[in-house]
Amino acid sequence: MIERVSPAGVPSPRGPYSPAVKAGGFIYVSGQISVDPVTDKAHLSDIATETRQVLKNIETNLAACGATMADVVRCTVYLTNVADFAAMNAVYAEFFGNAKPARTTIGVASLPLAGAKVEIDAIAYKP
Repeated sequence: MIERVSPAGVPSPRGPYSPAVKAGGFIYVSGQISVDPVTDKAHLSDIATETRQVLKNIETNLAACGATMADVVRCTVYLTNVADFAAMNAVYAEFFGNAKPARTTIGVASLPLAGAKVEIDAIAYKP
């Protein structure tokens, strides 16, 4: 069974995709950028502030699917400046603690939201 999830409290999709999809015991959270879910506007700032908003958006998507950050098994992080890695990583560690999912971090030239510094997607497992 596949369920497309568009929970309240997350930014509106910027294209033809679902914020999250539940399939079997897996939850796939689409790439999140620093958009304030209340105003639905970009919240572009320093890398730590953007990363924190991105991870809060992922957390909200997971909660709507009955999961937490501890259920995340895989993330992909996209950075427009790899020099921001340490600052992003420090915030990332705050959200995951000892529940360390597998992760890939990729340096990219730009992201779909002009000026955004980070985008993160996640896969969680919650049978």
